[in-house]
Amino acid sequence: MDVTSIQEAFDRVSKKQKLCYTKTQDVIDRTLHEVQAAAVTLNEIVDCIPEVRKGVLTDLQLKLTEIGPSSQVGATQKELNTTVSKYGKLLDKAFNPDIAKAHREVEFDSHLINQIIGQHFYRLGLFELGDCFVNESQEPNAAALKAPLYEMYQNLEHLRAKNLEPALNWTRKNRQTLKAKGSSLEFQLHQLQFVHILRIKGRSEALEYAKVSFSAFAAQHMSDIQRLMACLLWANRLESSPYKDLLSPSHWDVVALQFSRECRNLLGQAYESPLYVTLSAGSQALSSLLKLATVMSSKKQEWAALKQMPIEIELDKAYQFHSVFACPVSREQSTVDNPPMLMRCGHVLCKQSIQKLTKSNSRTFKCPYCPLETTATQCRQIYF
Repeated sequence: MDVTSIQEAFDRVSKKQKLCYTKTQDVIDRTLHEVQAAAVTLNEIVDCIPEVRKGVLTDLQLKLTEIGPSSQVGATQKELNTTVSKYGKLLDKAFNPDIAKAHREVEFDSHLINQIIGQHFYRLGLFELGDCFVNESQEPNAAALKAPLYEMYQNLEHLRAKNLEPALNWTRKNRQTLKAKGSSLEFQLHQLQFVHILRIKGRSEALEYAKVSFSAFAAQHMSDIQRLMACLLWANRLESSPYKDLLSPSHWDVVALQFSRECRNLLGQAYESPLYVTLSAGSQALSSLLKLATVMSSKKQEWAALKQMPIEIELDKAYQFHSVFACPVSREQSTVDNPPMLMRCGHVLCKQSIQKLTKSNSRTFKCPYCPLETTATQCRQIYF
């Protein structure tokens, strides 16, 4: 969407509207002035000679014909309507485009799509809606994630209510898997529980909890444990201690987010819903695809038949999951057989592009982007 062109069109409409108002008001004022002047003249006439009155009215009619209020206001309004109509079309094009132009005929597996939609509802915690969709679409496989996700949301509700025991039970049950991943979730939960007990039940209860819970994490989190032990000296006045940061509510939010990520990770699921990521990325790319389709349509070419996009689609960093290099010469993405190669000058081309620039490994060739020359043997493969 070109915001600049929309702003310029709006400014033109605003300017035209002000001009239309000024001209219309001027015509109304002139017309009113002539009518009032004729009325005054008629009132000043002592005798009621019809010919005199008729003459005044005739002069008024001639002046009104000369002013032409109807034609002048109509012409001004017509210009304004034309400008407003163009602006409306521009808004429709920008905010209500025909997205069918960016559509490619692709064979979809309806069962797979239904499963993705059903799982999307479960991932959002909309279990009743998910059950309804699964039943009506007759896709029982979509409910495979319901039970573990329902357990996750139940644990999150307890966690937000400052009840950490269900989440701790889950981490104990999956301790080996979490440990293999290098996760510190279980220790973070124990840390929250320790601070919570210290505030609610006091020093002795917190110390007993620390003896039971922290020994298994001494090797990896000794400095954190030492800091927590120092908190015991500030029992009942932790808010004014050097460790008051441990009372921040943000710690609970961070742990809740980490718990959600770890649960989904153990289920083999990404944190974000695949359906949400797909639709969000598609909405960002839509304007570029529509512009491409329009340009190619004007050239009587069908972009949907292309095996590779002739342009690069820019997406936010949130949708860049792995590095992709596109050769600036061939416009093709690098592959295992056609890797990116670094030249002496610092520019990078794909291997096949370099091979086309030189017929043999010893022949020098000029970089397409700078005056320096190099050979294929001097180029080195790089990894993103």
